[in-house]
Amino acid sequence: VCVRVCVYLMLVAYEGVCDSLDVMLWVCPGASRALQALEVLYSLGALDDEGLLTRLGRRMAEFPLEPNQAKMLIQSTHLGCSDEILTIVSMLSVQTIFYRPKEKQALADQKKAKFHMPEGDHVTLLNVFNSWKNNKFSNPWCYENFVQARNLRRAADVRKQLLGIMDRHKLDVVSCGKNFKRVQQAVVSGFFRNSAKKDPQEGYKTQVDQQVAYMHPNSSLYNRQPEWVVYHEITLTTREYMREITAIEPKWLVEFAPAFFKVADPTRMTKRKRQERIEPLFNKYEEPNAWRISRVRRF
Repeated sequence: VCVRVCVYLMLVAYEGVCDSLDVMLWVCPGASRALQALEVLYSLGALDDEGLLTRLGRRMAEFPLEPNQAKMLIQSTHLGCSDEILTIVSMLSVQTIFYRPKEKQALADQKKAKFHMPEGDHVTLLNVFNSWKNNKFSNPWCYENFVQARNLRRAADVRKQLLGIMDRHKLDVVSCGKNFKRVQQAVVSGFFRNSAKKDPQEGYKTQVDQQVAYMHPNSSLYNRQPEWVVYHEITLTTREYMREITAIEPKWLVEFAPAFFKVADPTRMTKRKRQERIEPLFNKYEEPNAWRISRVRRF
């Protein structure tokens, strides 16, 4: 898995075992996978132009997290929402939060829907954790809301561990209150490579490889279908489904990943657009070029 290769390369380079460019050919199953791993780290700002760890990369390596989650957590300290991202990253580290017994599926869906947030699944996870906290970490509350108490406790343990690392590195833990726009921006800073745009034909198109993907029915955004999203991962079942999705504004991609995205030049056409020739409908009563504007008589 590319993400695991990224983590390994980062840790080896950080520990100074050997140069990361040499390590990648040794540890990776193929050169293409190794280059992809380095490209991910570079786009996250963890590696410099020479393939060495940056200051940000060294800090990311201190966290037992996937690189994009570590970047998201560190960036949240600058956006003033590190308290919220700390919880979200912890919730992402555990298995499914909700359960859905066969005999009570409708009720379970109804209870789950109460936690849904318009910003998406990441903020929904935050809402679940905070609701559990506000109810004094109650097991009966979990049972009533079809929430896995064991997984919430595991998330709380992970959060405590990550909080200790942040304290050790003197990273501020600040809450954004209800300003969840900052949370969305922090998610973009780590998961910009997992961005997707709604496709007019079907589903979404991922921005990196133009792959067709679909919003998972369990997503809090399933009935909203925002124009732009970022996702945590894609799982393949009957379709390729995006999981853990957050709605975003496309300008954030350029703002938080300027080395990866740029604003398109409206005067230039992409290769794909150039290949799309728009032909008029055939009309047997007119000459072949009669439809052209240049053929219209001006009076």
